[in-house]
Amino acid sequence: MLALHLPARELAHGRPYAERDEHEPAWHDRAALWLWHGTLAPLVSRSGRSMAVARRLCDRAQRLGPELSALDDQTLKTRFRSLGPALRRSGFRPEPVAHCFAIVREAAGRVLGLRHYDSQLIAGWWLLGGHLAEMATGEGKTFAATLPSCAAALAGLPVHVITVNDYLAARDAEAMGPLFTFLGLSCSAAVHGMGRGERRAAYASAICYGSNKELAFDYLRDRAALQDRASPMHLAVDSLRGERQAEAQVVLRGLCFAIVDEADSVFIDEARTPLILSRTAVAANSAGEGVAVLEHARSLQPAEHFEVDMARRRVRLTAAGEAFIESLPADAGGSPSPRALRENIQRALAALWLYARDEHYVVIDDKIQIVDASTGRVMPDRAWEQGLHQLIECKEGVPVTGQRETMARITYQRLFRRYLHLAGMTGTATEVAAEIGRTYRLPVARVPLHRPSQRQDLGLRCLPDAAAKWQAVADAVERVAVHQGRPVLIGTRTVRASEEISVVLHGRGFAHVVLNAKQDSGEAELVSQAGQPGRITVATNMAGRGTDILLGEGVVSRGGLHVILTEYNESRRIDRQLVGRSARQGDPGSAEAIVALDDEIFTSQSPRFAAWLQAWARAHGAVPTPAVRLLRWLAQGRLERMNRESREAHLRQDRRLAQLLSFSGRGE
Repeated sequence: MLALHLPARELAHGRPYAERDEHEPAWHDRAALWLWHGTLAPLVSRSGRSMAVARRLCDRAQRLGPELSALDDQTLKTRFRSLGPALRRSGFRPEPVAHCFAIVREAAGRVLGLRHYDSQLIAGWWLLGGHLAEMATGEGKTFAATLPSCAAALAGLPVHVITVNDYLAARDAEAMGPLFTFLGLSCSAAVHGMGRGERRAAYASAICYGSNKELAFDYLRDRAALQDRASPMHLAVDSLRGERQAEAQVVLRGLCFAIVDEADSVFIDEARTPLILSRTAVAANSAGEGVAVLEHARSLQPAEHFEVDMARRRVRLTAAGEAFIESLPADAGGSPSPRALRENIQRALAALWLYARDEHYVVIDDKIQIVDASTGRVMPDRAWEQGLHQLIECKEGVPVTGQRETMARITYQRLFRRYLHLAGMTGTATEVAAEIGRTYRLPVARVPLHRPSQRQDLGLRCLPDAAAKWQAVADAVERVAVHQGRPVLIGTRTVRASEEISVVLHGRGFAHVVLNAKQDSGEAELVSQAGQPGRITVATNMAGRGTDILLGEGVVSRGGLHVILTEYNESRRIDRQLVGRSARQGDPGSAEAIVALDDEIFTSQSPRFAAWLQAWARAHGAVPTPAVRLLRWLAQGRLERMNRESREAHLRQDRRLAQLLSFSGRGE
């Protein structure tokens, strides 16, 4: 296996499967990483040396095309398998890789009716080289990933193609599976709801598609299943006894080769929260106790007893609030001590003021389902810790579940750095290239466009409040969908916002469909129809990543898909992902932003500036566009800085926990 080409100090020995060892770099190495990825790496990447190698690889694959097209299917398969020894022996060198890519391209043309573009060959080469390939939205990242996946699997490495949700994982495995099968490579998808036996079978395939969350929790379950027998000493003793219990208890075959799709979402947006594997405790809080704590929290007055910091999403008690809680009986709300009562009331205040229904969570079948802000999807079987989830259940009047007991935890930063070979691809990496380089040791390489972009940017409109904004959005829908017959995609940040614009559209008599965390069962059908003439689709960030909206008959001549962004997200990258749904692969398309000054991102991050602009708008009848752009820059910049600090804090905490638990042989 190619893992053997790694230096011995890089391999984690004595584990049930292969993974990279963790070692904290010295201070001077960390300083060098900051300097390299923050300043020098972008300059070197522009030198064109790696691009020249990639271009030569494309030329070599192109020259092999006529020869390969003359071969019958069986001969082509035999030729593909014959490249395996060369890849295992010498690694991913340009000559055998070019030959492999040329065969995969020829096979894809026969099986899927698609052929890889040169830009996709370049992306495949960079992925094999351990880069994060930045490909513009619509350039075919899913298809490009088949090239390095086939090469790595042919070399004998278990390949994980990781994306942001189960829907995309299952879709991509089904779409690309015939190509892998033709080449003699097994393919599967590991998705939510599978048993451990099914998961073990899925990961036994040469190429396994899965979401980042499913992979991470499978890894944690493996570690928890081994418990204290995961240490090198225990595994060595078991090996001497001839026992193979460790291998029988795990589902993964190793962290060998990973290609992470939508890598900025996985590495950055979702890395703020550590992954915690937990189980329901035997004793659950009663609904009565939770209701009592919520009643005490509701009796506290904002500003007088507590302050809400929406920017940092925290509640701070004032001196008056502390005194009020001290005046309560010690056993109020079932709390065993005054300190526990204070913590419970503070959590209850967070449940009341920081977590909103149809924004941070939805209620489905009398259950609280957490909504992932970056993807707009529910996260099944996920729960907030330390009693917060139970308080929100009491707040919404649904059955109270048991509190969760932590079994294992890890951050995405530490997990993905354990892969022997890591690569990623996304359409939006430039803004976070330095952090990805420092944290994951992945240089960012920008892939050239296959065709020039024809997207029209219709600019920005800012209204004083949400009511005026929704009417302006409806006006734009009437102009584009009704009068021009073009499809329109309206992007909203929350479930609540998608329902608000839906009410307005219904009032205007505009037929439309809504795609959000509550209505996700027919996602594939809704996305497949979103490009039809005059189609109006309202969607949360579910439609912002990984979705390819195919244009219906006559839509290209009318101007293509029109995208309306109705609220800025925490990062410009997420905004760019939504806009990137239009004008893909050289097709025409357009996009515009219609926002309001009372949008949450403005009122929480720059409340004074937003209030001043609202007063200006009332006095002058309009909001200056440069001022709105400045407001956006301030709000998103502050959020991105706080999120980066949060990720760094979680990583430091994870390292400290790993050091504290290292004596037991368990780092999680």
